[in-house]
Formats: sequence, C-alpha cells, structure tokens
Amino acid sequence: MNQEFLDKLIDTLGNDAVIVSPAELEPWLTDWRGVYKGGAQAVVRPRDTAQVAACLRLCNEYRVPVVPRGGNTGLCGGATPDASPANVVLSLDRMNGIRSIDTISNTLVADAGCILGNLRRAAHEAGRLLPLSLAAEDSSQIGGNVATNAGGVNVVRYGMARELVLGIEAVLPNGEIFNGLQTLRKDNTGYDLKQLFIGSEGTLGVITGVALKLHPLTQVRSVVLAGVSSAQQALELLRLVYGACGPRLQAFEYFTDACLDLVLTHVDGMHQPFDERHAGYVLIELADTADEEALQGLLESVIGQALEEDLCQDAVVSASLAQLQTLWRLREEISEAQRADGPHLKHDISLPIEQIPAFLETAERRLRTTSPDCRLFVFGHFGDGNLHYNVSRPEGADKTWAKEWEGRIADAVFTEVAEYGGSISAEHGIGQLKRHAFHHHKDPMHVRLMVQIKQIFDPNSIMNPGKLL
Repeated sequence: MNQEFLDKLIDTLGNDAVIVSPAELEPWLTDWRGVYKGGAQAVVRPRDTAQVAACLRLCNEYRVPVVPRGGNTGLCGGATPDASPANVVLSLDRMNGIRSIDTISNTLVADAGCILGNLRRAAHEAGRLLPLSLAAEDSSQIGGNVATNAGGVNVVRYGMARELVLGIEAVLPNGEIFNGLQTLRKDNTGYDLKQLFIGSEGTLGVITGVALKLHPLTQVRSVVLAGVSSAQQALELLRLVYGACGPRLQAFEYFTDACLDLVLTHVDGMHQPFDERHAGYVLIELADTADEEALQGLLESVIGQALEEDLCQDAVVSASLAQLQTLWRLREEISEAQRADGPHLKHDISLPIEQIPAFLETAERRLRTTSPDCRLFVFGHFGDGNLHYNVSRPEGADKTWAKEWEGRIADAVFTEVAEYGGSISAEHGIGQLKRHAFHHHKDPMHVRLMVQIKQIFDPNSIMNPGKLL
C-alpha cells in the first residue's frame, strides 16, 4: 500500500469514491465464478469522466496498476486483478446515466456503467431496438460489453458489439480524455481510433461513454425448434432458411442432445420437445416490425420445405409467446444446467461456418485420445460460426477433474481450432484464462503490432496487467 498515493487519491476524488478497508475490498477481488482472486489497495468508484481522468492521472504518476471493472460477468478473468496488492480496481458502476436517445438519427448515448438490459428497455420504450442481447444483460455493463466486443444471440442479424458502436469516449492512462463520442454514420477522416478500444479488454484505457446504433423495434417474433441428425444437416437447414428469410433471420442456435439431456436433468419444469430424441437441435428465430401472420406463415412454409427435403427430422413452431419462451429456455438454460452438473471446461471458439461439421468430428477424435471418457456439451451460434465447445469430467469422476485436465483439454481443442483457421475466442475475450493460448496461437506479427500499440497508449504499462498481452 502506498499511503501517499492513497491520500492524494482520496483528496482528489473524495472518501465516498475510494474504498480502502480490507473487508470492503474483498467482494471486488473475485470474478463471479469464483475462479480468480486477486489483490488491491483500493477500489475507486468515480461518478463522471473527469473523476476517471483524475484517478488515471494519479495512477500513472505513481505507476499504480489499474483494473477496469464493469458488471463482473466475464468468463475469462479479465476484470479481476492479479495478486499484486498495489492494484486499483476502477469500477464504472456509478456512471450509469443515459445521455441521449434520438429516434431520428436512431442513436443512444450512455455512460459506460449502464446495465445493458436497462439500455435495451430504454430503447424499447422509445420504440427502438438495441439488438445486443446476451444471457448476462441484466448484470453486464455496456462499457464492458464494448471492451470485450460482446456477441450474443443476435449476431447473425446485427453483428457483434463492434458493428453497433458509432462513437466512444475513453480516458487514456495519462488522464487525457479521448473525445470520440460521435453519432456520425460517415466519418472518413483517417484511422478509426475508436475501434482500438473495442475488444481491448481495458488494456489501452477506460471506456467511459458509448454511442450506439438503434434499429427498428421488431415486435413480431416467431420461433421454431427443429431436430436434426447431424451438424451438416443443420448447416443445410441454415442455407435454406437464410435464403428464404433474409434479414428476418434473427437467431440460428444449435445444441446437441447431450445439452438437452443436461437441461432436462438439472432445470425444473423442462420437458422433452419431441417424442423421439435427435442428435442435435436447431432453434431459429425470425423477427419483423409488423404482420405476425405473414411471419408465422413464412416460417411454417420454410420448415415445411425443410421437412420435405430432409433438412430436419422434426419441428415445432411456436404458436404463442409462452411457447416461444419455452422453446428458447431449452437453449438458454444450458449454462445453468452445466453449473448444476459441476465444473465444465468452457471453450468459446469460432470457425469458418462451413467447416463446423468436420471440426466437430476431428476435434472429438483428438479429445478422445487425450481423455477417452470425457463428456462433450456443444452448443452455440451456428449462424455466425461461434461454438461453445465445453468439456466435462467422465461419468463418476471427481469434480477436481476439470482443474487437473484443463491445460491438456484446452491444448487439444485450440490446436484443432487452429487447423481450421478458427479463433480461440469468439465473444468472451482473452483475459487471464486464454493469455498463454493467445500468444501461442495468434500470428506473431499480429501480437507484435498489438504490443506496439499498447506501448503507445500505455508506456508505463499500468492498464489491466496480466490480461491479453
């Protein structure tokens, strides 16, 4: 602990913005899964961008490491400090104001600490859609979503967070404010510097404000759950649905029968969707601004064609909002079912979409040579090539299996991903969890350029140490 630094920090920001008591610090030092735990001399909770700048200016002067923290919903330990007691955790939770919503330019400008779900509801009340949607949206903060380039279930239609960001306000490590909070749709004046902050995981500075694109409110939705015999059949179904439905296709999700079995076992109130079980299941959602009957008819027509052409084995189309929500729960409850089952080794990967079936075959063969009896639970966003390729302990094995086998399993999965030209992180980021694998599998020139950019922004290396680079 540096008392001189702390005294200046408290004098500058006020007692209410700085936490130093060990007992009060404790909840800020662990990720939500309880996997990572670190140290810190203080937690800072600024109320505005000026206070963030003042904090970083002092931290840079005293060479104090800073760990930006959003909603603490990440899966890779990116917002958890390392073991150093010198860290300052910088929380954006009190910066939670919506600065503007404009339904002519269709933009929303908000503080980085705003909860994503609250922003989605505010947009909805204004008659617009903020399409970024993920399981943790009622806890995650928009600054963290942008800093990790979050994905979610609607990427197939709207893209990742990167595609939704028009402008960013951020504070650099030296306390300078990057004033890039524009809502322009066109700005062709050189390098698009805001893109460097998106996906940077807090290693270049602290995002304090975000300008986002809004879309028309899709009040009409229709969902179908289809049983398929293989991943290849699922992709052939995707080809048909995308060609017939175009931009109305909002989600195309896939999960294996093992995932369904996990949900039926561990989640109350869930029922088997078909009389017979299938190798895999595809959940398709269409959405539009109007004409529910036409949308329902389109989906029923497409699925009828799919059944005739043997592109799925069975299907049920939602006939009501309640049934729509029930079908979605079969997919959304997989993560909760995994938590109940015990530790799972989670791999958030992306692949060329057409290569997914081949990858699933060869990756399983590679894994079986590493751990013959491990259990595979594969699900994800087939429409954009993102798989959650999760591995769990063999039947009857102790729950410590995951910790003991984590390195070997990850090496096998990531090596196979590399063979197909894929990515070891599709939407969760690198954080602490994948740092070693990132340096091993990322093109060395790409890493070198990232290091050089980091040195320009953060020459004293105070930002989020131990993450990404």
